[in-house]
Amino acid sequence: MNGPHPYARELGDFLRARRGRLRPHDVGLEPGGRRKVTGLRREELALLAGLSTDYYQRIEQGREVRPSDDVLDALAGALSLDHKERRHLFTLAHAARRPTPARVNRDPERVPNSTRRLLRVMDTPAVILGRHLDLLDWNPMAQALLGDPDAYPADRLNMLLLLFDDTLTGERSCPDWEQQALDYIGMMRAAVATDPTHPRATAIVGELSIRSAHFRRLWARHDVRESVSGTKTFRIPEVGDIVLDWDTYPLPGNPGPVMLVFTTEPGSADADRLRLLASLHATRAASTNTHPCRTDRTAAGPTPSATS
Repeated sequence: MNGPHPYARELGDFLRARRGRLRPHDVGLEPGGRRKVTGLRREELALLAGLSTDYYQRIEQGREVRPSDDVLDALAGALSLDHKERRHLFTLAHAARRPTPARVNRDPERVPNSTRRLLRVMDTPAVILGRHLDLLDWNPMAQALLGDPDAYPADRLNMLLLLFDDTLTGERSCPDWEQQALDYIGMMRAAVATDPTHPRATAIVGELSIRSAHFRRLWARHDVRESVSGTKTFRIPEVGDIVLDWDTYPLPGNPGPVMLVFTTEPGSADADRLRLLASLHATRAASTNTHPCRTDRTAAGPTPSATS
């Protein structure tokens, strides 16, 4: 091999991050003396999983090791992985057992016409995100809420690139900025697990790793998200605060895009404010830019707080 299998390398990085998350007292071990690492040592995790230290070290280093499902089960238990993390572990390990495919399907992502029509008739803000969090399409209600995506070049319309753009976020005024970042990064991690060397993922992660210490710190956590949901407050001077629930819905494809939809309780004050905002947008051109960390529309643009 010219280098570690990309999936084996990603598997090793994931195990290292999860090992660093645990402390000896979390697993019933005595810390014992001065420690050079904040998390578990390799030998401690190997002991908990019933493996030799050398074998575990080779897995973590991404060397020529193909752990069995029994070994993966033991590692998942020793690391106290949750359901999503365990599935991520198995996805990476199973991919690492196979030869690197000569050609991976990396055709441009397309939004079906039927999905575009659905967006246009939806009476609530909604956007379509690609597997690497590229903003592929949006409806007029989303533009009223989030700003005008057409203000940006197509290759910059990416939720991570926008979220970590310091010229737009300034002092990180969003109260939930880090949670948004973790959601998006977790979704990018899930995408990378399906194709670690995809040029779009490599470009986005590479750029952000160079220019953002915030991104490097959060990316190193190796958190994984799939579909996510939550609640977000939009501070919009024209109409006041609007509190919206947001949910993500996978669209057909393997992997396929994700639809991010904002909703609120019908008949509520938030619904009235959203309706007023849409009416204002329909009568004049929006003058704000797109940005995923927007709590005040006078400052920046869209705020879809997370997706696949």
